[in-house]
Amino acid sequence: MKELIKTENLSKTYGKDENIVYALKSTNISFYESEIVAITGTSGSGKSTLLHLLGGLDIATSGKVFYNDIDILSLNDDDLSMFRRRNIGFVFQFFNLIPELTAYENIVLSNIIDNRKIDKDAIKNITDILNISDRLTHYPNQISGGQQQRVAIARALANNPNIILCDEPTGNLDEKSSQEVINMLLLLKKEFHKTIIIVTHSIEIANQCDRIVKISDGNIFPNDYSPL
Repeated sequence: MKELIKTENLSKTYGKDENIVYALKSTNISFYESEIVAITGTSGSGKSTLLHLLGGLDIATSGKVFYNDIDILSLNDDDLSMFRRRNIGFVFQFFNLIPELTAYENIVLSNIIDNRKIDKDAIKNITDILNISDRLTHYPNQISGGQQQRVAIARALANNPNIILCDEPTGNLDEKSSQEVINMLLLLKKEFHKTIIIVTHSIEIANQCDRIVKISDGNIFPNDYSPL
């Protein structure tokens, strides 16, 4: 498998001197094309910190994040924002849909912000696979939580990014809806060959992924992972 994204001695700290807290400690890890990876660990272990640094949503204290040999953490704010819009899709626990917009409008919003032409055929393909084509004219409060998360996944795919970062995507769903969402992510990996990285507390979800990355107190164990 081709390496898509990697970190080099990536660290994130808060405070200083005797009050310093390591959210992430000198992390070296790689992620590869068309794999789905679970990041697991207890609350406060550094899972979301790693995910946010991989997506350029947070600033590292030290270290680098390479995407196809480009250190994204060295980009200025404008270039980093453009990089995120065009290369990374985000899926969060609480959906983050705009209530005043329909499902379809939420999905294509990033295209509009980026002034990019909407590929209607691609959007139709995505929404068909996610089984939400009949919900596109509905507003978020008119559809179920599981359907809202599918809309959020469709939004993450709308700009055809290579990487999908999911922060507890099933944390706000019941067991049935959670499994439906994971089934959809597994299907998207197969159909679109995306690299999908999921932060999760659920061992059941983690065991369905290609591999599991475990974090404790900001450390990855073991420190060297290779793809299956």
